Amino acid sequence: MCKLKNIKGRQVIDSRGWPTVEVECELSNKIYARAIVPSGASTGINEALELRDNNLNKFLGRGVQKCVNNINNIISSELIGLSVLDQSKIDNLMIEIDGTYNKSKLGANAILAVSLSIAKLAAKYLNLPFYSYISKINKNFNKYCLPVPMMNIINGGCHANNNLDIQEFMILPLGVNFFESIRMCSEIFHNLGILLKKYKKSTLVGDEGGYAPDLKNHEEAIILICEAIYKSKYNLGENVFLGLDCASSEFYNSKNKLYYLSSEKKKYTFYEFTDYLNSLINKYPIISIEDPLSENDLEGYVYFTSLLKDTIQIVGDDLFVTNTKLFKKGINYNIANSILIKPNQIGTISETLNCINLAKKHNYSVIISHRSGETEDTTISDLAVGMNVGQIKSGSICRTERVCKYNRLIRIEERLYDLNLFKGIKEFRFLTKNKFLNNIL
Repeated sequence: MCKLKNIKGRQVIDSRGWPTVEVECELSNKIYARAIVPSGASTGINEALELRDNNLNKFLGRGVQKCVNNINNIISSELIGLSVLDQSKIDNLMIEIDGTYNKSKLGANAILAVSLSIAKLAAKYLNLPFYSYISKINKNFNKYCLPVPMMNIINGGCHANNNLDIQEFMILPLGVNFFESIRMCSEIFHNLGILLKKYKKSTLVGDEGGYAPDLKNHEEAIILICEAIYKSKYNLGENVFLGLDCASSEFYNSKNKLYYLSSEKKKYTFYEFTDYLNSLINKYPIISIEDPLSENDLEGYVYFTSLLKDTIQIVGDDLFVTNTKLFKKGINYNIANSILIKPNQIGTISETLNCINLAKKHNYSVIISHRSGETEDTTISDLAVGMNVGQIKSGSICRTERVCKYNRLIRIEERLYDLNLFKGIKEFRFLTKNKFLNNIL
């Protein structure tokens, strides 16, 4: 009864209007599950390969029919008849069939869609919510924490058609529960919109649902967010904090090793860019900075981490790309103190869980993340709860492909309350502005 009877891949559309891969898996008793994979814009050079058709006559070359064919003709023939309860075996078999270091033969997007749909099917077979199944296969079955939302309310960089180089300006609300945190986000987001209209700024949104105005510099974006927080009657630095995703690889010149902020017409060495970010940290309650330096700037990362690791959360995204080999290298060099987890960077749910467990073992904080090209799939919400990671990035509180993740977490929280399995919000707290305490409950 728990053996795979059918696997079917298809092309569907993501939030940016491009094709992506969906997979449906089915058991002989007609139980089925589906999963859809997202797609990134600001991508690390070491991510597993997202296979595209490159047929300019269809979808401007961005079709994924090659992936669909690989699923329906190659992967399915190898997996049909296997037990859906053996996730690790299935994932390892797909990796073996692919045979490349970056899953470029079958496509990481093809492999992940199959991996996730099978995991969801196993949860259905066992009559478990997906977050419970994730917890079960990770041997971590206990009470659950809901994550703090890291909500991106101003978009820049590759996620917006504006003049901001820094990619994400986020708020981190610490409500008494997840729903209250979302309420805080909603009020701040809408008050920010009111302020932008007042100052004659655009209220159009970027790929991740945050506002995307042209501003005179990056500090103006932070000031506007602070004003929106005060307007919402919350205490900046007490129950609402700030975060940045610099995505610095996008404005780093590897030839001259300089960071160029076009909106401010300035070039920085890694020493100078560290000083620039540190000046913002000292002026505003910024507690998390993602990709503060380029993935190719190891020396800069070592310096940045040595200076600020006890002050803020330093998040590696392009730096680690959910890859345990790259992450171990970072651990050995003592760079960053947090890792962003994106399943499509690595390609299977098993490898994703392994990377999260490695982070926990070495006391790195963990953030589960969406991609800029998203779908209605809410896997990352269950992953955040099932692994008790404490933080989630799902974009703004605008655009359904973002909001569906938050709504899924609201429903999970309600269910956990009813079952008396709710442990609370896993959060950051600060005794003083510069005293960083990681994941205190």
